Amino acid sequence: MLEINEIDVFRGDIHVLWSVSLKLEERTITALLGANAAGKTSLLMTISGLLKPVRGSIHFNGLDITKEPTHRIVEMGISMVPEGRRLFPEMSVLENLELGAFLRRARNTKDRTIEEIYNIFPILKNRATQIAGTLSGGEQQMLAIGRAMMSRPKLLLIDELSQGLSPLILLHLAEIIKAINVSRGLTIFTVEQNVLMALEMAKFAYIIENGRIVEFGETISLLQNEQIKYAYLGV
Repeated sequence: MLEINEIDVFRGDIHVLWSVSLKLEERTITALLGANAAGKTSLLMTISGLLKPVRGSIHFNGLDITKEPTHRIVEMGISMVPEGRRLFPEMSVLENLELGAFLRRARNTKDRTIEEIYNIFPILKNRATQIAGTLSGGEQQMLAIGRAMMSRPKLLLIDELSQGLSPLILLHLAEIIKAINVSRGLTIFTVEQNVLMALEMAKFAYIIENGRIVEFGETISLLQNEQIKYAYLGV
């Protein structure tokens, strides 16, 4: 579905991604793991078109999207849940969801999609008229996921699902993400610092250090890797 080939990316004068290559299989959950400033968010921003590679290529469903603007990439079927949620805090839950359906095809099915989001996150239906900035952290993350799904994407990018959430809420959201992947066949690429949760949620995982991919494999194998257990799980 998504294939990244040897990309180099800069943020200003700083070289943040070095010869990064990866592949995402359709209908699977893949995790990207790494410490702060390892390059995780930069990679998601590059896939979304917010950053442009100076070398290499990105293909989505066989189409070269390396130089495409962000709005065209969204139209092609890629949507992102940004780090820190970035809702419109002065607007209601419903208004935030409606803003996620700005594509023409999404507008045509907006009401149906909203009901689907409410079925996934019933609390959002109860909070439909509530101002988004007054929601709890977990409810805001649900809203951010729902808003991203309003465009009916084929690939959902999630940046730091666990940020600022209690373990109980995080476990609930992780189960919902897995259910969405199975029931809708939605391909999901999640960036995480919570390594254990990500490895348990995803089928495949990449590990990035200092802007370079240093490890890749099925999560079952990575969970048994002694070096990874020592470096990332404290075992």
